[in-house]
Amino acid sequence: MMNISSKTLRLVLACTIFFSCWPASGQVAVHNSEGLVHGFLVLRSAEGEALAHGDLIQVAHGNRVTAHLVFHFKDGSVYDETTIYSELRNFRLLRGHLVQKGPSFPHPEDVLIDALSGQVTVRYTGDDGKEQVKTEHMKLPPDLANGMIFTLLKNIAPESGEAKASMVVTTPKPRLVKLAISAQGEDMFVVGGNQRKATHYIVKIEIGGVTGLVAPLLGKQPPDIHVWVLRGEAPAFVKSRGPLYPGGPIWQIELESPVWPNQADRH
Repeated sequence: MMNISSKTLRLVLACTIFFSCWPASGQVAVHNSEGLVHGFLVLRSAEGEALAHGDLIQVAHGNRVTAHLVFHFKDGSVYDETTIYSELRNFRLLRGHLVQKGPSFPHPEDVLIDALSGQVTVRYTGDDGKEQVKTEHMKLPPDLANGMIFTLLKNIAPESGEAKASMVVTTPKPRLVKLAISAQGEDMFVVGGNQRKATHYIVKIEIGGVTGLVAPLLGKQPPDIHVWVLRGEAPAFVKSRGPLYPGGPIWQIELESPVWPNQADRH
C-alpha cells in the first residue's frame, strides 16, 4: 500500500477544493443547487435609513433558474432585475434584464443581456431628454456574474483564495470588467440572541486597460462590494454593502422580517 504523508494529503485536498470551485472555464462549480425561494429584503443608506423594500422570488425548472429581484423605493424609484441562469455542473448566465428608474437613479436605464448570443442592449435617457438605444455584440465569457453575485458566493469556499469573474457594466455604453473575489475572515452577528458567524467577502471591480490604470488617479475607481454569507450545510446571504450601479452611493441590503399590523398591541 502506498504511504502518503499528511503534508501531501493536505496539498491534494487543497487543490481539489480550489479546482472544484474554479474550473478551467472560470465558472463557479455548483455545490449548492438553487430552488424555490421568496425572501424579503430592505435596502438602506450608509447611515442606516430604510430607502426601499424588496422581494427576491426564485424558481427552478430542471437545471434552469429564474431569479427576480425588485426594490420599491420610498421616492417612487424602482430597481427590477430578472436573471436566468443554468446550474448544470457550473453556474452560467443565460439572460439578464435590469430596469432602474426614478429619482434614486440619476441615469435611468433598461439593460438586456443575452449571454449566449453576446448581444447587449441598453435603453437610456440622453442629455436631450430623449430615449437612446445602444446595441453591442460582445464576446461574453461564460463566467458572467451579472445578477448572480450572491449565488456565486454561496458556492465559493473561503479557503479557495482570490477568484475571478466577469461582469457587464453600462456607462451607458456596455463594457466588460473583471471581478476579483476574496474572503476576508468572519464577522459576528446575532439572531434571536444567539451569535452566528458570517464569512465576509470583498468583490473588487477591475476596470482594465488604460482606463483602469488612470481610474484611481481620477477618483473613479469603483468602491468595493462587501457581502456576508452564512456558511454551513445550507449557505445563506446575510448582508451586502456597496453601490447598486456604477457611480452610485453606498447602499446596504439586508434580510427583513415581516411586521404584523397588530403586533404592537400584543406587547
